[in-house]
Amino acid sequence: MNTPESPADLVAAEDVLLFVNAAITATGQREFRSGAADQQLSLDFLHTYVRVNYRRVYAASLALDINHHNAALVVRRLLETAGEASAEERRTEGRLIAARLALLPPPRVYRLFGELRRAGVNNRRTRAIMRDWLAARPDLGHDAVKYRAGLKTAARHIHLPCPEGPPPLAEVGAFLFRPGRLPRYEHGLLDAWRRAHYEQGAVAELPFTVAEGFAARHGMKREVFLKRAAPRMTRLERLRTQEQQAAVRRPNAPAGAQVDLTVMPLTRLALYVLSLGFEQRAERRAELTGALRAAARRAAGGHAGSWGRVHTVLDDSFSSSGSGQKRRRPLAVALACHYLLEALAAPGAYRGLWTSGAGDALLVRPWGPTPLGMRVLDALEPGPGGAAPDRLVIVSDGWDNAPAGLAGEVLRVWRHRLDPERRTAVVHVNPVYDAEGFDVRRLAAGVATAGIRDAEDLPALVEIARFAEGRTGPAELYAYLDRRVARFTGEGETEGEGVVR
Repeated sequence: MNTPESPADLVAAEDVLLFVNAAITATGQREFRSGAADQQLSLDFLHTYVRVNYRRVYAASLALDINHHNAALVVRRLLETAGEASAEERRTEGRLIAARLALLPPPRVYRLFGELRRAGVNNRRTRAIMRDWLAARPDLGHDAVKYRAGLKTAARHIHLPCPEGPPPLAEVGAFLFRPGRLPRYEHGLLDAWRRAHYEQGAVAELPFTVAEGFAARHGMKREVFLKRAAPRMTRLERLRTQEQQAAVRRPNAPAGAQVDLTVMPLTRLALYVLSLGFEQRAERRAELTGALRAAARRAAGGHAGSWGRVHTVLDDSFSSSGSGQKRRRPLAVALACHYLLEALAAPGAYRGLWTSGAGDALLVRPWGPTPLGMRVLDALEPGPGGAAPDRLVIVSDGWDNAPAGLAGEVLRVWRHRLDPERRTAVVHVNPVYDAEGFDVRRLAAGVATAGIRDAEDLPALVEIARFAEGRTGPAELYAYLDRRVARFTGEGETEGEGVVR
């Protein structure tokens, strides 16, 4: 076995951090500076490289804050290559996969099951994992109506028994494989689907996405349908439809007033705010600002007010507009981080600086170059009382171009000449994956950098970023991964070398 600080361990730790950053930020979609094909090719290489060389770490990534796209990829690759794992690794992987599938949105899980079927992955462990996930679903009747194709594919793939007998399993089996055989269903949703073919009153009893098709078939007026379907709509569905209604009826009127924005996740709320025009944002300033701050306090949780003096550089340059597939995503992450860091900082000890010089966070827009170096200089200036910030957080895609490279040089001089004792912790979080570099773009070698997708993950990502700064060794990184795996699978602290060594 290698010693904890051997060159092999150092390289392995760097590879782990590189993969974690990619798995947090990359989704295989087009970014501002790279196409979808480049993203997918780069991500596929990383998944293969880490799975082959560090299989235990690859599985352990399921316990981290990686995005849904990469979590599904990891699960699929582990199940496809079960023969490469030892019995102990398969047991650990099974627990991690089960815990992660429980957190994924049902449509993505059903899509994953379909991919496994098309790939011919049907070993005993795969069938057991799929059966356990289906058994844990709160209402298979609901899934049969809303995700009919996905559930039908999964049931066929694992030969899910649907015996004749009492509901719900027998009725679900009949609904999926023998439609029209039963005159009625005891399960309310299944029977509503049956009646919706000829009865308009049953349409409103169905999930909104299913009911929309029946409403169109019956020629129902949109406003009448939405009024009847409102009680069964999700918060996001209600918000989207109210925006559509407002645009048709009153183009200049504020929309979405019936939705409680304070309960929306912070990053998603920031995306919604940026989708509004400047006039709407200004008119609804109190409502939107209050909702953002409420979501930020909820995301900060027990960390609220504990980060001391926090100065932030936030990137609202033109590249923060993202792409057609990820519209304004980088800017939304920066806006959400602005309000979250305000909540994490001590009262009155927060200072946020936008690269464009904007002074009103609610009215930011993607515009101009990226003068990160100038803004970093401003952010490092002492605050009230002459005290330097305790933390400097930079939220940017890392393309410092006005002038190029100034931010890295400023940070290098600051760290080596002005703050060698590291009184100010500097962290760079990057919401954009760089396909060419197989990582998120970094500003300077000595600056802790982490990928970020949702601002809510910021406190956890700061903990991961410290491993990239070079002040902690591989042993601490592996111990951290062991703790995350143990907490994720509910097994307490691991013993010995842990699951990732």
